[in-house]
This record gives sequence, structure tokens and C-alpha cells, in this order.
Amino acid sequence: MARRFQGKVAVVTASSEGIGFDIAERFGLEGASVLISCRKQRNVEEAVEKLKAKGINSVHGVVCHVANPEHRKNLIHQTLEKFGKIDVVVSNAGTNLSAEPFMKIPESIHDNAWENVKSAILILQEAAPHLNKGSSVILVSSVAGDDPLPPTPIHGVTKTALLGLTKALAKEMAPHTRVNCIAPKFLPTPFAEATIKKETNWESMEEATMHERVGTISEVAAAAAFLASDDGYYTTGETWMLSIGVHARL
Repeated sequence: MARRFQGKVAVVTASSEGIGFDIAERFGLEGASVLISCRKQRNVEEAVEKLKAKGINSVHGVVCHVANPEHRKNLIHQTLEKFGKIDVVVSNAGTNLSAEPFMKIPESIHDNAWENVKSAILILQEAAPHLNKGSSVILVSSVAGDDPLPPTPIHGVTKTALLGLTKALAKEMAPHTRVNCIAPKFLPTPFAEATIKKETNWESMEEATMHERVGTISEVAAAAAFLASDDGYYTTGETWMLSIGVHARL
């Protein structure tokens, strides 16, 4: 595997499992020192041990609920204390899926759902003063952001906002930091487990793609690694739709 992140430091939010974990793993295998985080100490510890078992020794874990101001400050403080700098930030944290239609969504659900956008901005406010020249930011959105459909419309619309945020941040953070977005199609992750149990027909999802298969989390991680590395230097303000052709048919 390439060593594109040798000597670099990457912060990945919501990275104890699923897409965040695989992104952290990919960065670590390519040489990065990795700061992972999630809401529960036990999950953080288990994720750190899993990464170390894969030969990634330069890894540190921190409890962080990105909606908590003190947690955000501590996340960046711990990264700088442990590794001394920041080269990459991946904003992967997201709220739970809600299957309520818009005309029935209570205000409390709106407050929770829009943390998808708010937390991405606030974590970067903490990190930005410490980002090195040539640094990179990756926001994790979803194909649903381009076409917010049932069963989780509010989730899709918050992901739509991340597409616009990517463009806005790319302009604001240039020329020293690139900002890009990855937007994967629905994947079998722990985060999506509730929806998968209720209604997902994987066979029909495979048939909807041009290559008749769903993607994998490791493929999403590979895309994030490309955009965050120097190989993706010519790319900023862009969203990479990862759907094996489903998005092209929309």
C-alpha cells in the first residue's frame, strides 16, 4: 500500500466503526498518525486496539460528542498534545436516521438532524488555526444529499447542505487547505442498521447499480484517502459521488 500520509496527522470524527473507522484505518496504513473519536470510551478503546492489531501504532483515541463544545476543544487539544500538528480533518459524525416525513417531523428531531451540518463547521473552527499549509478537509455526505428521498428525508436534506458547505469552505480555507466531500450510496454500516432491518432489499440495490453490486466501506475509505492526499491536490470544493453509477442515473 502507498505511504501517502507518512509523517502526517489525521483527525477522524465518529471513527470507532463503519466508514469513519475504515477511513482512519486507511490513513494509518498509509503512514498517518491517527486521532480517532466517538461518544463512548469503551468504543474508543476497542477501536484503538483494532487499529494497533493491524500494525497502526501511531494512534490515539478521544471521547468526543461533536455537539459538545468542550469535547470539540478537547479533541483538537489532544491531537496537538499527542502529535503536535494537524494535516487532515475528516468530519464523519452524523445523527441518527429519522424516517418521519417532513410534515410530521417534530422540532426536536430537526435540532438533532441539523447537527450534521453544525458540527462539521464547529469542529473546523477549532481545527483551522492549527492546520498546516497543504492540509485537507473531507466532509462525509451521502448520495441522498443530491436526491433526498424517503425513508429518511431530513437526513438527506442535511446531507444536501454539506454539499454547499464543501464549496463555501473550499473558498474560505484556500489557498492553504483543500476541502472536498465524499457522498457514498447507502452502505451496510452499523449507523444504517435500523433502516436496513426495516426495509432494505440488497438485491434490488445491487440491480440498481451499473455493476450490479453495492459498494464497500473500504472503497469509500480509498476515495477519502485519494482526495486527502497529495494525489488529490488538483481537487477542492468538489463532491465525489460514490454510487457505482446509481447517481449517474438520477
